[in-house]
Amino acid sequence: MGIVTPFPARAPLQVAFDRMELQRILDLYGRMVTAGHWRDYAIQFGKEAAIFACFRRAAERPEYRIEKRPSLRQRQGEWALIAENGVVLKRGHELGPVLAPVERKLLKLVEK
Repeated sequence: MGIVTPFPARAPLQVAFDRMELQRILDLYGRMVTAGHWRDYAIQFGKEAAIFACFRRAAERPEYRIEKRPSLRQRQGEWALIAENGVVLKRGHELGPVLAPVERKLLKLVEK
């Protein structure tokens, strides 16, 4: 009988957010817009990473970048929250805990 040779697996041409990830990110973005913190966003899909950038104003550097890097899945985690100055604020395997520092900005103390 003949030998079956499998096709080589191709890497995806670009990294993207799936529907649930994008829904979670856009939900946070909408709440931050309502609170007056953000006014604009940008999405970039590349070969190594998918990036969601949040801006206070359109002409500035992004206040936060939410990055998905599947190549780091087995190491530090594929998700990263990066500040305006390029410092990694949070890195993890799941999106929820990575977004937690930004969601804390929405909490307000209520006086009695």
